Amino acid sequence: MPRLSEVIAALENLWPAERAESWDAVGTVVGEPDQEVERVLFAVDPVQEIVDEAVKLGADLLVTHHPLYLRGTTTVAASHFKGRVVHTLIKNDIALHVAHTNADSADPGVSDALAGALDLRVVRPLVPDPTDPEGRRGLGRVCELDPPTTVRELAARAAERLPATVQGIRVAGDPEATVRTVAVSGGSGDSLFDHVRAAGVDAFLTADLRHHPVSEFIADRTHSPLALLDAAHWATEWPWCELAAAQLDEISDRHGWNLRVHVSKTVTDPWTSHSPSPGAPN
Repeated sequence: MPRLSEVIAALENLWPAERAESWDAVGTVVGEPDQEVERVLFAVDPVQEIVDEAVKLGADLLVTHHPLYLRGTTTVAASHFKGRVVHTLIKNDIALHVAHTNADSADPGVSDALAGALDLRVVRPLVPDPTDPEGRRGLGRVCELDPPTTVRELAARAAERLPATVQGIRVAGDPEATVRTVAVSGGSGDSLFDHVRAAGVDAFLTADLRHHPVSEFIADRTHSPLALLDAAHWATEWPWCELAAAQLDEISDRHGWNLRVHVSKTVTDPWTSHSPSPGAPN
């Protein structure tokens, strides 16, 4: 069995920490470099429910997309929910490693996995990484559909293919408009609106879209009509777990590690119910 330091080196090669955004907190949070790793669990959120799943599974390493501590802290006391996560991990000899914005911009990365889940053909990054001479890394992806579809049909496809959440898929724009090209970005995406306009796509699928940015985006008629599709944040990032697990499986086979790699199916989207307004459009 490989040591944790060897597995982490492989993960860092996939998602180098230096490619994370300056505000981000990525890398190894908990773990002894010399501990042996046999079983790995991938998940989006490092919450107690996922940590308990890792304990039940007998995992030695938990890899999550979202950081446990994004801002500084002065305590890991178990009286706080994040402290309980740390205590549970350490008591059960489970390491925690985070790949966040460095996985967003990777090739392949979070948005490639999202595009793959929807059977979209990736053409290029939405926001290219200027340090990548091949022009393949960066935030978001610009994709093509073959054959073209409508906004309504694309939303239905996303609702069917992405993990089920109470939100489903919200749409802003003409549901019958034709979609030949679409930009996608896993996670919060309304900060990318200028890049989406510049890309000249017919639709943009992302998460966490806010009222005022969307209202202004739709009202701006200086650009061609462009539909927005808003999915749950967790749902747009979960496909990356399967992609990342497959990447580690391949590395394990190449090195003869015989790792047992798992993907959590636990839904950690925080919204738990939805009551549609009577007479609301669909």
